[in-house]
Amino acid sequence: MAASGSSATAREADGQKELVAAEDKTQVTVKRGVRFWGTFVALCCLSFISALDVAIVTTALPTVTAAIGGAEQYVWIANSFVVASCVLQPLFGQLADVFGRRRPFIASVVLFTLGSGIAGGAKDAAMLIAGRAVQGAGAGGIVVMLDIVCCDLVPLRERGKYLGLMFSWSGVGAALGPPVGGALAEANWRWMFYMNIPICGVALAFLLLFMRFKTGTAATEHRGIGAKFRRLDIIGNLIFTSSMISLLIGLVQGGTDEQHEWSSFRIIVPIVLGVAGWAAFHVHQAVLAPFPSVPPRLFTNRTSAIAYGLTFTSSVVLQATAYFFPVYLQAVQGTTVLESGTYFLPFALSSLVFAVLAGILLSTFGAYRPLHAAAFALSSLAFGLFTLLDGSTSKVAWVWYQLIAAAGSGLVMSTLLPALMASLPESHVASASATYSFFRTFGYVWGVTLPGIIFNAAVGSNLESISDPTLRAQMADGAAYSFASAVHGLRRDGALGPVAFQQMTDVYSESLRVIWWLCLGISLVSLLAVPVMRGLELRKELETEYGLDDGVKVNGVGSSSSDEEVGRAEEKVKVDGVVQCRVVSEPNSA
Repeated sequence: MAASGSSATAREADGQKELVAAEDKTQVTVKRGVRFWGTFVALCCLSFISALDVAIVTTALPTVTAAIGGAEQYVWIANSFVVASCVLQPLFGQLADVFGRRRPFIASVVLFTLGSGIAGGAKDAAMLIAGRAVQGAGAGGIVVMLDIVCCDLVPLRERGKYLGLMFSWSGVGAALGPPVGGALAEANWRWMFYMNIPICGVALAFLLLFMRFKTGTAATEHRGIGAKFRRLDIIGNLIFTSSMISLLIGLVQGGTDEQHEWSSFRIIVPIVLGVAGWAAFHVHQAVLAPFPSVPPRLFTNRTSAIAYGLTFTSSVVLQATAYFFPVYLQAVQGTTVLESGTYFLPFALSSLVFAVLAGILLSTFGAYRPLHAAAFALSSLAFGLFTLLDGSTSKVAWVWYQLIAAAGSGLVMSTLLPALMASLPESHVASASATYSFFRTFGYVWGVTLPGIIFNAAVGSNLESISDPTLRAQMADGAAYSFASAVHGLRRDGALGPVAFQQMTDVYSESLRVIWWLCLGISLVSLLAVPVMRGLELRKELETEYGLDDGVKVNGVGSSSSDEEVGRAEEKVKVDGVVQCRVVSEPNSA
């Protein structure tokens, strides 16, 4: 009897353990339907076209400036888009909370489409800069809303998978940009901008048809337009926008010509004012703003703070690779511009594969720190191998080096946003995502600026090893970056002999090596920062005031899973200390 009673007690205990373990499983079985997938298709289209637009212009910009003039405004034609995109991102995050997700998202797409039309029809450089600025404002909103809406569609545990899929389209756009830009530059450069219009039209139609999001308490409790605007951090956004414009003016113009050297007061003053304004903005957010657009609480725990830092550092090394590895291919390996774009595909496309893989692994195991550690370890290895690159490096070697670097970049691409969200409540999705987008974009700016400064300084210090004075003059004063694209033609025409070519490739190899050492150092610091993060559990339930509105209620709360059919929704209750389950809703017949 005693043995029998003991056995029964053991079975009861096992049963209780099984029921308690059931708490860790998703409470709602969701079959995602047409609204979910229609919205997600729109996200992928917009992710693709916004990335394509950035990449396509870099190749064709010399052709564009030659056609409409404005060679002296070259820097602002290239960077007006980046500046406008960067400075408005925190504002779009707050607009998403106050006005709901749908209207700011649609407004962003409309702005991007309008800017594309203005840029495509530009008659002079001023009109092109204006069009690119409007495009950038729309693109900044699109980038922020992509992250926010994706977070509203799926639980935290699944976000890596869907972010990876979405970012893969972004990567495809970035990879196709240079060859497509080169082809359109030869045919009709205006179609670089005009082609955005039909693609954005399709995405906009999908948003209008399928995206029916809840508005959230911030929008529903403050129905008047005046009440809504009072919830916006107008003063904070003015401080932030003006300081960022000032800082970015200094960064994008610095070192571009003799009038804008880094020691010039025209560069130092905007940078100092920008940094001071940025500091004042954070003081305002912490002390004065009733509804801050970048709440200080986003940085008060080490997990989200480290995740933001890693977002910045990973963006720096990604952009440095994207801008300077093609220089190695063109100047040291002697490829054409089109060939360098083709040979860069191992990095561009493989990073997408690893982004999707990382998202799947995150959704399966729920652990982000091992993925981050592996990513920065691989990145460190890749840049260590990059320091070995020179004219004698075989194609097989530098392709494999690219694949290792792609693994490092891809593994964090889709896993950093879920990691920083793990330590924050779902109510912070908009502000946290907008701040994440800003750190990523700001990292891209520094990923060009900082390596560019170092590269130009290294070239200047190594130019004396080139015996040909004409060649030295062509590479001096910051011209070495653009000169790389002319190397293949000079060799083909016999204007660059074997001795001069060898001396030149040595200068490029040594100068690029300094960039690779910089990226190696950044990767190692990032790797050391990963253990500081806490390994938090990723939420399996979607707890948001927003999300697709399907009218289904689970446990008295509106479901945010979309109009897809909801299976058996179960409520967990405790009876005599044991977790029990009962059905609270049957499948939706709609």
